Amino acid sequence: MASQNKPLGHAIIERSTTLLFVLTFLVIAIGGLVEVVPLFRLEETITPVKGVRPYTPLEQLGRNIYTREGCYTCHSQQVRPFRDEVERYGHYSIAAESMYDHPFLWGSKRTGPDLARVGGKYSNAWHVAHMVNPRDVVPVSIMPAYPFLLNKELAFDDVSDHLRALRDVGVPYSGPMILDAPADVRAQASGENADPLLARYPGAKVGDFDGQPERITEMDALVAYLQVLGTMVDFSDVRLDEVRE
Repeated sequence: MASQNKPLGHAIIERSTTLLFVLTFLVIAIGGLVEVVPLFRLEETITPVKGVRPYTPLEQLGRNIYTREGCYTCHSQQVRPFRDEVERYGHYSIAAESMYDHPFLWGSKRTGPDLARVGGKYSNAWHVAHMVNPRDVVPVSIMPAYPFLLNKELAFDDVSDHLRALRDVGVPYSGPMILDAPADVRAQASGENADPLLARYPGAKVGDFDGQPERITEMDALVAYLQVLGTMVDFSDVRLDEVRE
C-alpha cells in the first residue's frame, strides 16, 4: 500500500535533519517570545521592598573584595524557601534584596554556611578574628586565612567612578552620593561626621570595623559588607508557617 512506502507525520520530520532543525528552532523561538515579550510591558519586574537601599561606598568596596577573593565560591547568599533552611538561616531570600547587586552572588555551593543573613549575627571583632585565622573561632573550619586584609590600606580614590558606573546599570546613586563617596568611606569607617552618610544610607553601621581606628583597611570594608547582609529588610512580622514547603 502507498501508506507503507511514504513516511507520514513525525516520521517525515525525523528523517529530515534540516526540517527537524527548522521546526525545533521555531518552537524554541515561540516559547522564548512568550516568556520574554510580557516583561517589556512591565515597568518593574521586581517589586521594591521597604528598607532595601544601594550599598554605601564602603560596603560596595567590601563587596568587591569579597568577590575578588572568591568568597562566593564557598558561601552562597540565597536562603531557599524551605523550612529547614529558614530555621537555620532566617527568612528565605527575596528578589528585591539583590536588586542592586552587580553581579549577583547567590551561589550554588556551600562549603561554608550561607551568608545571606550573617549581618549582625557576630561582632566586628569576631569577623576580624575569623578572617585572620578561621580556626581561632571555628576549630573545624577549612577556610583559608586572609590576614593580609588587616594590613592592606583600602584604595578608594576612584570610588566615585565606581558608583557612577553602577548608576549606569540601574543602581539609583544620586549626584551627592557619587560626589561625596570618598568622604562617606571615611565617615563610615571612623564614625565621625556620619550624619550626611546616614541621611543618604539609612541604617548604615558606622565606626571602626577592624580595630584599627587610625587607618582604613580592606578588612574595614569587608566587615562593613558582611555586617549589612540580610539587615535591610525587616522580616520580624513574617511567620514561619507562611514559608512555602
